[in-house]
This record gives sequence, C-alpha cells and structure tokens, in this order.
Amino acid sequence: MDQWTLQMGYPVITILGNSTAENRIIITQQHFIYDISAKTQMKKTIALILNYLWQIPLTIVVGNRSHVSSEAIIWVSNKSEHHKITLDKGSWLLGNINQTGYFRVNYDLRNWRLLIDQLIRNHEVLSVSNRAGLIDDAFSLARAGYLPQHIPLEIIRYLSEEKDFLPWHAASRALYPLDKLLDRMEKYNVFNEYILKQVATTYIKLGWPKNNFNGSLVQASYQHEELRREVIMLACSFGNKHCHQQASTLISDWISSNRNRIPLNVRDIVYCTGVSLLDEDVWEFIWMKFHSTTAVSEKKILLEALTCSDDRNLLNRLLNLSLNSEVVLDQDAIDVIIHVARNPHGRDLAWKFFRDKWKILNTR
Repeated sequence: MDQWTLQMGYPVITILGNSTAENRIIITQQHFIYDISAKTQMKKTIALILNYLWQIPLTIVVGNRSHVSSEAIIWVSNKSEHHKITLDKGSWLLGNINQTGYFRVNYDLRNWRLLIDQLIRNHEVLSVSNRAGLIDDAFSLARAGYLPQHIPLEIIRYLSEEKDFLPWHAASRALYPLDKLLDRMEKYNVFNEYILKQVATTYIKLGWPKNNFNGSLVQASYQHEELRREVIMLACSFGNKHCHQQASTLISDWISSNRNRIPLNVRDIVYCTGVSLLDEDVWEFIWMKFHSTTAVSEKKILLEALTCSDDRNLLNRLLNLSLNSEVVLDQDAIDVIIHVARNPHGRDLAWKFFRDKWKILNTR
C-alpha cells in the first residue's frame, strides 16, 4: 500500500502486442507526468533515487465487434512483464475495466485503432464507464505526449451516436482546454468544424429545456438534463448557429419583457453567449442585473457572463472596476481576471492588467 500512499502521482500502464510471440502481450508501467520537460528532468535527477513501481491490479477484457470476454485480472509488479492471453486476429484489449483503478492505460496504435473501430460500429459493446474512460485516457495521454494527438480526436468520431452523459462529459472536459490552445492557429477552423459536426446530431435531438406556464423547468431525468446542458454548452461554445440564435432570442426576450424566462440550468450558457454576440446594451443590461440581484449564485453567473464580451474596451472596463471592492467583492476580483484570461479577446488584457496592478491586487 505504501507505493500508492507514499509515492508521488500515479502510473500509466502500457499494453503492447508481442510481435515475436503469438497470444502474448507486454505490459509496462511508468510514472505518469503531464510535463514532458519535468519527465526528462526527473529521469536525470531522481529516477535512481525513487523507484517508481506500483503493485497494480489490472483488470482486462478481450473483445470484438459483437462480444466481450469475461473480466480477468493481472497483478503488475514490475517495470515490464510478459503475459499470455488468447487474442484472435481483429480482437482488441481493454484495461482498467470501468475505471476501477487509479491509473491510466495506453495501448499500441493497432489496438487503439481497433477500439476506435469498435466505438464507431457498435459503441454499446463497451459500458458507459469504459467509453468515458477511453476518451479521458486518450486525451490525457495525448496531452502528455504518450499518444499522437489524432487518436483522441478519432475516438470522438462516434459521439453523434452517444446517448449517455459520462462520455460526453469526458470529451467536453478535454475539448475546452484544447480549444484554448488551438484558437489562434491558422487551421483552427478545421478543428472547430470537426467538433461542431460531432455535436450537431445530438444537439438537434435533445433540443433546449422548456419552462412550464408557472416558470418552472419541465423535468426530465437528471442524466438527460445534464447531457442536454453539456451538449448545448459545446454547441454554443464552438459556434453552432442555432445555439447562438436561441441564446440571443432568450436574452432579447428578457430585456424586452423584463421577465427572465431562461431555464435555470442553462442561464450561464445563455448569458455568456448573449454577451459575446450582442451589442454593448446587452453588456450594460447584465451589468445592471449584476448590481440589482441579491442572489449570490445568480450574481456569480452574471459577473462571469460580463467577461464573455468580444469588446476589448468593455473587458478593460470590467478589469478596472474589479479593483473597487464596493463594486466587485474582493473574493470575486481574481475570478474576473481568470475568466477574462479565458476569453480569446481578453487573454493579453488580463495578463497586462495582472502585471500592472499586481501591487494593488496583492494587498486585497
């Protein structure tokens, strides 16, 4: 147990087919680190001092297009081990079944391609937890340099057929940081259009939440509502035209009627999208509502929405207003800077503001 409680971090297991011996696999383990330079430095300085080995209970199944074997367990104790396993041509391996172990699993490219093919042909052969785990592992491994970047993007090709929340959540959690890394690159539109294509079918199927006549939300199951919210957020964030139009309509209706009929579980998405798309009057309206509301949760959503503007002058104005503790509470000032920095139009503004106002910020 000391290996798990006293060692830093957690391992990545790599399962490789053995090209020289049929029905044998090679299983290796190593310390999983996101920062490649830190990984290299660690090898140079402390690899000889710290023996990164874990006793790992690796659950594993073998499957094909229509069938999955019963679960087996392999205890991995060494850096590299050889194991015998019956593996027919065209069959894939899957490790850490239902994500019960605290480690990541990587495979050779052939196995990744077989898993991708399985998801596209019949994703329900794999459980919801296994689908979510594959997506999460693939994006994390690619981010850390263990896997080519195209593999996780190929994995989500099947998402238009996905009806469960967890795989969508795993994908969206990985896609937002990736979007921030790519949004200034020349061919960003290729990535953007690819994500929109994966989202479009499910977005149309699920639609938007609706309110009853008394203003309460028409209830569906919790999982359904969470999935719908996840897909709407992806659609609006990546520029789905219908999503933008719907958000703009809901904001405009609120302004004209002074009655907020926006469903509670998508208000943050609608506010942010409306502020980013519409004119300064909408920003001023949200600013006014931020001051007038007494509900802490609503106030936080409104303040975050103000950071979504495409207008750099408004973003600068908000950053400067955040210095006044009578306007923006001290504990919320750092959130303003963080959210402006997440906005592609405000990234450099937030960094300049942080440097210029550091002495003031440090005293708050």
